[in-house]
Amino acid sequence: MVHTLRNTAARRVAFALSASAAAIVAASPAHAQVDEIVVTAQKVEQNIQDVPIAISAVTGDALERAGAKSLEDLTSIVPSVTFRKGTTNANSAIVMRGVGTISFSIAAEPSVSTVVDGIVLSRSGQSFLDLVDFDRIEVLRGPQGTLFGKNASAGLVNIVSKGGTDTFQAEALVSGTTDDEYRGRLTVSGPIAENLTGRLTGFYGNFDGNIKNTFYDKTVNGYEHYGARGLLDWEGDGAKVRVIADYFRADDDCCAEVTGVSRGTVLDRELGIVPEGEDTRRVNQNLITRSLDRQWSVTLNADIDTFADHTFSVITGYRNWKNTEIRDGDFLPRPLVPFVENGVLVSAPQLHDRGTVETDQVSAEVRLASPQNQALTYQVGGFIWYSKNRQDFNRSDVTCATSTSPIDTVTGAQPCNLADTVNTLFPSATSESNVSFRNYAVFGQATYEFTPELRFTLGGRYTHDEVSFTHLRGPSRNLTNGVITPGAGLSTVGAGGTIATGGNGTNLSRGETDADNFSGKAVLQYDLAERAMVYASYTRGYKGPAFNVFFNHVAPTNSTPIDPEKSNSYEVGLKSQLFDRMLQLNATAFLVDYKGFQANNFVLLNGAVVTNLTNAGSVRSKGFEVDATLAPLEGLSLRANFAYADAKVRKFNPNPLTNAPDARDGTRLPLAPKFSYTVGADYDVDAGPVKLYLSSDWHHVSRQFSDLGESGPIDPYGIWNASVGVSDPEDKYRLTVLVRNILDDSYVLLNTTAGQRLMIPRDADRYAGVNLRVRFD
Repeated sequence: MVHTLRNTAARRVAFALSASAAAIVAASPAHAQVDEIVVTAQKVEQNIQDVPIAISAVTGDALERAGAKSLEDLTSIVPSVTFRKGTTNANSAIVMRGVGTISFSIAAEPSVSTVVDGIVLSRSGQSFLDLVDFDRIEVLRGPQGTLFGKNASAGLVNIVSKGGTDTFQAEALVSGTTDDEYRGRLTVSGPIAENLTGRLTGFYGNFDGNIKNTFYDKTVNGYEHYGARGLLDWEGDGAKVRVIADYFRADDDCCAEVTGVSRGTVLDRELGIVPEGEDTRRVNQNLITRSLDRQWSVTLNADIDTFADHTFSVITGYRNWKNTEIRDGDFLPRPLVPFVENGVLVSAPQLHDRGTVETDQVSAEVRLASPQNQALTYQVGGFIWYSKNRQDFNRSDVTCATSTSPIDTVTGAQPCNLADTVNTLFPSATSESNVSFRNYAVFGQATYEFTPELRFTLGGRYTHDEVSFTHLRGPSRNLTNGVITPGAGLSTVGAGGTIATGGNGTNLSRGETDADNFSGKAVLQYDLAERAMVYASYTRGYKGPAFNVFFNHVAPTNSTPIDPEKSNSYEVGLKSQLFDRMLQLNATAFLVDYKGFQANNFVLLNGAVVTNLTNAGSVRSKGFEVDATLAPLEGLSLRANFAYADAKVRKFNPNPLTNAPDARDGTRLPLAPKFSYTVGADYDVDAGPVKLYLSSDWHHVSRQFSDLGESGPIDPYGIWNASVGVSDPEDKYRLTVLVRNILDDSYVLLNTTAGQRLMIPRDADRYAGVNLRVRFD
């Protein structure tokens, strides 16, 4: 009832804002124009309105104004994008139009690709870094298998850095919030030598967190981030070269999941908290869940003018990423003797995880592009990519059937005696996984202009993928005496499996597979008027083969190759600017079918749920998107973005372990809300000796689910944000005050085990902040 009242109030506020804006428009004879944005969605510079792709571009200034700090904040700006926030960046994922790969396997690629300055990232987790000094983010919805190819069967996020400047510039930014977040950034740029400019940025951020761990009397789910980025731009006679180097480090005590519903009288007393659903903000865990990241990279981009005004481009780079996960998997303060409550036997062992993933990747791409001012434009290219991934993982349990410790008179539970190595067991196992990806491709795309209004684009890409792995893990053993001992989430069978079940009877499993694929696209676009274009397209998407390489991997089931994921996308769209560019209206309708969809089946292993990546079957996503921007007068911009996606399982394959038929046919995909939208307004106005910057937006997401089979429902929610800034007339000094979640409307990102594990984001609670930005030149 409270949420209903809050949402009703928010709708009234949004309506009032809209009515006020409409009155301003009606009263103002003069109007401004919508800004033009240049993108590289087709690997050449184009006005976003000329690109026949469903694309949203968000500038760095817009990201800063919205208070966006990472890709996770894109959801409130681009409604088609959602995120699967895991307990660590290594198992977080981007979801677009309701489709994305959610997997713990290091031998599987994401369905939504992330590209940073032309370099394809190997893992989704690499992209969850701070957004620092980027010029823009381009979100390309739908398969992008022709020009980008690598793991882009559902979409792509393209991130482009700011460059050097011809004059000296410096910018300092400091900020703080009411919930104890503090950030600082310093950037300097300018000329270094003839034809050479540079840019250097250093940054630091710290946040205490939003969840209280009563075991340590410490606030968690916070972070400490720091790093630096350096860039050199050289532009000579007929050539441009850019070199980028960056370093990023993160220490996050994230992400502890709260217990939102009762786990029974005894466990509730053990936790020492009263579960309050999505309003719960406390945990009681004897291990602080953490995610540690270190990443560094070097990138080289070069564009060279060649024969007949053609441009030859080279993009190459190396990236190293290391992520360490420390996780409390039992969500309790101590292990207990199993007990019976309401006629049900309840086990409460301790389960702690520690895993490290390290990824090294190197890639190179070459392209030759024709001049863009002729009837036939084209580009051809080649791509090569190699990634080496290693994961070391340890799971340690503590369990006891009886205990010499007394029964706790407060909770009614009997804790295990950790000093009693006879009755208390310490089952544990460690794995080492090594995975290599190799990919090479050749591609081409051409556009022919039949008439000034009619154009046809045809493109294709041939791709070859190779994946190989080794996985070493012995059976779970008691650390006290080395005897094989079962435990929660632990297998008593080595990774090689048993001979009786078709395995090799050892602790080693290995495998390799390869695949060849041809993907492509065909687009017909027609200019209805000077600034109105319609298009229709067919696109074939592709994501490479995989293996289910994870901690509890057991051959032969998990060593069977997982076939590539392929998609067929049909799209029609409109891109228009009306009333002398006062209104920009873009709309897209789409239907995408996925075959061999790579997804998780869930299996119970000794009382703990583990995942099993498979070719789950076929899914379909269909819907439409509308993006509108209105500039009724100078300084005022009204925006509305709406996305509807009906993403469902068409046919789910039987469980590979049991061969039992699956009941998930026709159910919605996880983290796929049917509709989401954002409406907002920005107003920059001169007010005498100062300039004011007013901004407000309302973001709404409909009901969705956390996992396949429509389990873990997430209630709809809406978030209202606003900011007010003031600067001098030259905008050298700007002070901004912001408030996020003005209505203090709580919500969850993930609901696991029927509410027993809830992921609570930071902006589920209202907070305010202040930013000070100073520029020098």
